Amino acid sequence: MMRIFLYTAVLLCLSYQVNPEVFTAMTDMEDLLDTELALIHNLEEYINMQEKRLEFLKLKVTEYQKEHNEATEDVATYLANPINAYLLTKRLTSDWSQIENLIQETSDRLIKNITDHKNVLKFPSDEDLNGAAVALIRLQDTYRLDTSSVARGELNGIQYSTELSSDDCFELGRQAYKNGDYHHTILWMQEALDKIENDKEFAYTNIENQTVKTLKVKILEYLSFSVYKKGNLAEALALNDQILEIDPSNEQGTGNKYWFNKELKEAEAKKLEFSSVRGDTGDSNVFRESLNVEKLENLDHLNYEKLCRGDITPTPTELRSMKCYYIHNNVPFLRIAPIKVEVANKSPRLLIFHDVITDSEIDKVIEIGKPRLQRATARESTGYVPVKYRISKSGWISHDEDPLITSIIQRVSDMTMLTTESAEDLQVCNYGIGGHYEPHFDFTTGTPTYENERWQRDGNRIATVLFYMSDVPQGGSTVFPAIGKSVWPKKGSAAFWFNLFADGEGDLRTKHAACPVLTGSKWVANLWIHERGQVCYPDSFQERSIPKT
Repeated sequence: MMRIFLYTAVLLCLSYQVNPEVFTAMTDMEDLLDTELALIHNLEEYINMQEKRLEFLKLKVTEYQKEHNEATEDVATYLANPINAYLLTKRLTSDWSQIENLIQETSDRLIKNITDHKNVLKFPSDEDLNGAAVALIRLQDTYRLDTSSVARGELNGIQYSTELSSDDCFELGRQAYKNGDYHHTILWMQEALDKIENDKEFAYTNIENQTVKTLKVKILEYLSFSVYKKGNLAEALALNDQILEIDPSNEQGTGNKYWFNKELKEAEAKKLEFSSVRGDTGDSNVFRESLNVEKLENLDHLNYEKLCRGDITPTPTELRSMKCYYIHNNVPFLRIAPIKVEVANKSPRLLIFHDVITDSEIDKVIEIGKPRLQRATARESTGYVPVKYRISKSGWISHDEDPLITSIIQRVSDMTMLTTESAEDLQVCNYGIGGHYEPHFDFTTGTPTYENERWQRDGNRIATVLFYMSDVPQGGSTVFPAIGKSVWPKKGSAAFWFNLFADGEGDLRTKHAACPVLTGSKWVANLWIHERGQVCYPDSFQERSIPKT
């Protein structure tokens, strides 16, 4: 009972300061370590108090047991003594009340310590747990990570963390199930089951003090139903039978067995009927009706994931057309310190400017932008809203807010030969667990609906400059599925491309994506430059070599 009270009280306390969406940016995830450290210190203090309390309670138990044994030797004689009668009554009232207060006091002290920190500690929400689980599953798919390897703490063969427990795997499966993702529910529930059966591990503890048997039943329930939803009735029935072997009185298992058998018989009947119409026995084919077969992903998405993994690389012919050179664009300072340019793609022109922002400048940009970070949004029919296909946090910095920002904006103009008078504010972004942005255009597609003065005045986004402000150990590249190109983050460099042709039409080949960050923290800053004021369209950067699509 005491354990239930303590668990509930801690949950009530944590609910005061829930901070949603911490999974969307690595900088917020770092704050959670401070939260964990504070909790560790509080728990250590609680344990020390508990140990002292237990020593006292052990003495009391010995004292009470001695008195009780003496009483049971001759109950009548013992209780006939008024002193004994008084002491027995006192032990069950005043003494026991003191013991209850002692137990309560240590628990209250823990709760109070956490409550006192509620204004400075940051706690994740259930949404964050789901987001973190979805992010891990996204990485698993994008980079084709084996479930067992991830469970061992390995990412692409590199050991990054401790091994996941059966409970960790179970929770990943449960979160996938909540999202209707039965494929990954099966993968992670099976991994949780394997850990219990093969490793004899039991790391799942909660207020109900569940046993291995109970956990196995829970896992099998999720597995059975998920397999059923994937269309495999026979396997779903076999898994359900395992539930009934462990717990013959399980109501859900009993009910599911009836319905699975019923549907299996109906499916077999339809199979025979189908075989009769075809004029064969159907032994070599399994007939399935109304199976939810997952649709094949489109070419853009397939190329997107291949590029993220590095499976698509430039051919020798493509590499021969690439080159590196220095530019000064007739800017006096750049004549002294020209910019290094790498041509990553010829048409559409994709350039990489190397060493164009220093470490100290990056630190300053992050320092200014970090307090402004909010969940990144995308434009939908209902307006700008958070979306699952864009997971990051971003903040905006105006051009004249700080001399450094003004200098960086001027640098963009110098190296691109475009005016930045019509450019948007500098956007700073940080990508968290599995942070990504699926394939999208930077320009407005279709018939523009200029909903604000800026777009009416400045027109469409003619070009994009993307500064990389951190190295990323694994993942996090910027990819262009239509042209099969990947740009890997390199701290201090910047990618540049035109989104529009010279006539103002959008170049569909510039559809691009930010790949999920597998390990590390990805910081970028981007500047979107609009059409207004671009009198000269530099042929050296963009050539229209294909007809309008």
